[in-house]
Amino acid sequence: MAKLPVTIATGDYDRVRPIVDGRVAVEGCEVAYFPIPIEETSYRTFTNAEFDVAEVSLSSFVLARSRGAIPYIGLPVFTSRMFRHSAVYVRADSGIESPGDLKGREVGVPVYAMTAALWVRGMLAEEYGVRPSDIVWRTGGLEQPGRYGAYPLDLPPGIEVRPLPPERSLSAMLAAGELPALVSARAPSCFGAGGGPVRRLFPDYRAAEEAYYRKTGLYPIMHLVAMRESLAEAHPWLPASLYKAFRAAKNIAVAALDDVTAPHVSVPWIAAEVERTRALLGRDIWPYGFQDNLRELEAVVRYSHAQGLAVRELDPAELFHPSTRESARV
Repeated sequence: MAKLPVTIATGDYDRVRPIVDGRVAVEGCEVAYFPIPIEETSYRTFTNAEFDVAEVSLSSFVLARSRGAIPYIGLPVFTSRMFRHSAVYVRADSGIESPGDLKGREVGVPVYAMTAALWVRGMLAEEYGVRPSDIVWRTGGLEQPGRYGAYPLDLPPGIEVRPLPPERSLSAMLAAGELPALVSARAPSCFGAGGGPVRRLFPDYRAAEEAYYRKTGLYPIMHLVAMRESLAEAHPWLPASLYKAFRAAKNIAVAALDDVTAPHVSVPWIAAEVERTRALLGRDIWPYGFQDNLRELEAVVRYSHAQGLAVRELDPAELFHPSTRESARV
């Protein structure tokens, strides 16, 4: 029987590379793999549905599923996850010394619906009492003017989102003192290592993020892998086959972190780093799977609705193909 041709697009990560280079096969499939940045993958998926399987923003996916606006169903494969205390930047002269000082201020964000901002707003609300409605959100390109979200917003009263002037970027306005603060997954070009006009709200962000995990148990998910729903309907075996391959690839990457005879990662103290991380997160430092990530998924659907993105609070199970919510066990 001929193999099913499948296109896959994700970022170029160690946890997917075994599929890219052929060490892990997707059973029953002939894969054409596109290792491209998330901004491009998400844009091409949400606007043109170009790929059979693609990495997408979790926040945008929840928003789109709540509106019935995307022909994709999720796999519990979380290709990007990251704590986000490090993503809040402030002007050193803004008077913003603590999260509470953000109240009543303008805060830039490339796209209101982006997942990093979703988690930051959730963290600010639940840990510091700063609600999304306490801030005026200014949106636009981080370095290049003219960035817009994939879906129009229909925000509830009280949440104010205003675009930047079409010729301005967030980084330029932060550098000029026209914005006091910024939430961004990428560091703005105006941010320096020390002594400059822009600093992080949480300078020791690792300590803040570790404390947050100990308190909440949340390990924020940024991206997931989604597949065409019509393809899953036509080939019922395919979602589980894809999920199996992504899990196998991730397991290879994580296992390689333990081989420090000649380290696979260009960090001299990678063994100590992995030991410290496992002491906090447990043996599986990059968990896939629906049940193993239910706490984070429940937080995301709650935040999305509360922040005016999803039109209703979804059941997390609605995001994923039924055959991938549980795995076969021996």
